[in-house]
Amino acid sequence: MTSLILEGGTFRPIFSAGVMDALLDEDIMFPYVIGVSAGICDGFSYVSKQRERNLRILMNHRNDKRYLGKENLKKDKSIFGLDFVYNIIPNKLYPFDWDTFRQYQGKILVGVTNAVTGEVEYKDGKELDSMCTMLRATCAIPFVFPGIHMDGQVYYDGGIGDPIPIQKAIKDGNDKHLIVLTRPKEYRKTLSRSHKITAKLLGRKYPKLPKLLLHRHIKYNKTVRYCEKLEKEGKAIILRPDHNIDSFEKDIDVLKETYDMGYNLAMKNIEQIRKMC
Repeated sequence: MTSLILEGGTFRPIFSAGVMDALLDEDIMFPYVIGVSAGICDGFSYVSKQRERNLRILMNHRNDKRYLGKENLKKDKSIFGLDFVYNIIPNKLYPFDWDTFRQYQGKILVGVTNAVTGEVEYKDGKELDSMCTMLRATCAIPFVFPGIHMDGQVYYDGGIGDPIPIQKAIKDGNDKHLIVLTRPKEYRKTLSRSHKITAKLLGRKYPKLPKLLLHRHIKYNKTVRYCEKLEKEGKAIILRPDHNIDSFEKDIDVLKETYDMGYNLAMKNIEQIRKMC
C-alpha cells in the first residue's frame, strides 16, 4: 500500500494543495493519507475531491482579519479566528463535501500532540466533527492557538511530536510513500530562541512538552534524512519547493506562485507517482 504524507507549516502547505490538485486532475486517490497541521487540513479537501478549495480559501481570506489578525485574540485566544476558520468557512462559505468525503474507502489520519502525556496520537479523520475539532488540535501552535480540548484531553500541534509521520505510515503497512514537504532540500531546522521560550513557559503547565520542543529540530532533520534514504531506495518520492516559503506569507501572488509550483512539480512527476500507486 502507498501512503501520502503531508508536512504542515501554516501557509506553506499551499504548495501541497497544488500537488494534491494535480493528483485530483489525474484521478489519483491515495488509499492512506496522513499528516499534521495545515498539511492534513488541506488533505481533507483532497479526499473530498474539492479541487482548488484550499487555494480559494487562502486567496480570498489570507488578509481577512476574521481569518488572521490580533482582533481575534480577545474572543479566540488566538491570532486566528477559530470560529471563522473552522466553522464559518467549512460550513457556510466553502462547504465541505461530507458526502464525497464519506465515500472515501481509504484511511486518513490526523497527527496531534497530547499536552499532558507528551505523546503523539493519530486521530481517525473519518470521525471529524462539524466544528473540525481535530483539525483545530493539529494546528494548535503553542501561544498562537490555545490548547484544544478533545476526548477529555488537551492537544497541540501534531508537528511538535511528529512533523513528518513516515514511521507511522510504515507501521501501518505502507511500503511506498509520496512525501510532500514544505521546506526546500537544503533546509535544516535549528533550535530557535522562540522554541526555548515556548518550552520554558509551556512546561509550567505541561512538563512533558519542553523535551519535545527542545529536541524537535533534531527529530525533524533526522526524519528528513530518513525520507531521503527511502527515496534513494526507490520506496518514496519526495516533492518539495525549490526555495523557502514564509510560514505567514502575506503576498497573495507569492502564495499563488507557490501553489502553481506544487501543481507543476506533481505533474512533472505524475507518471512516476502513478507507477508507485
